[in-house]
Amino acid sequence: MKLTADRIIDAGMAVFAESGYHGLSMRQVAERLGAHAGSLYYHVPSKSALLQLMADRVARQAYDAGSAALAALPEGADWKARIEAQVVTLRRSIQQHAGGAIVFADSPKVLSAGALSLMERLLRTLSDAGVPDEHLIVAADTLLSHVTGYVLQEQSEPPALPVTEADVADLPERFPLTLAAAAAYDQEEKFLRSVRMLCAGIGTLIEPAGA
Repeated sequence: MKLTADRIIDAGMAVFAESGYHGLSMRQVAERLGAHAGSLYYHVPSKSALLQLMADRVARQAYDAGSAALAALPEGADWKARIEAQVVTLRRSIQQHAGGAIVFADSPKVLSAGALSLMERLLRTLSDAGVPDEHLIVAADTLLSHVTGYVLQEQSEPPALPVTEADVADLPERFPLTLAAAAAYDQEEKFLRSVRMLCAGIGTLIEPAGA
């Protein structure tokens, strides 16, 4: 098959998922494609450029998914619903890629247009809600960091040593609150509650109308 930037990005994502940042190389990507490393550079000039393209793909997919979710909201949906639509679809988009949380976390550093678009829209949503300018970037960054960190935990490798029944036998007695809290919600419900908690905190920054 003919080499294209899209095929190289696909292969880069696959290698990254298996080997991580330090294991990613243009040579490994070329091997996965059955091509010579030199032939990749016509389409993608460097590993740094490949990482930028990978990050931008994840961010752009998240942006498009967020656009669809926002369009599906009922007319007059409040700012919290608009925030929730954006961050829920962001999480799902990142989850679709093994290692996606790490790739996405690097997306602002490589000036991904997709990541910058996500941030711009989130900032606009918060600004339209009445969050003061001096708090906008912290509020938006907190939301994005929360999503990235949440998925990073979901995509983390299992422990090197298997956990046995003996390892956990006395945990409920030693850490009753922690164990009870861990079993209270599934991941989906816990994520939604965490986002709503963050939005409740951000809402305290918004002055009531007429105040």
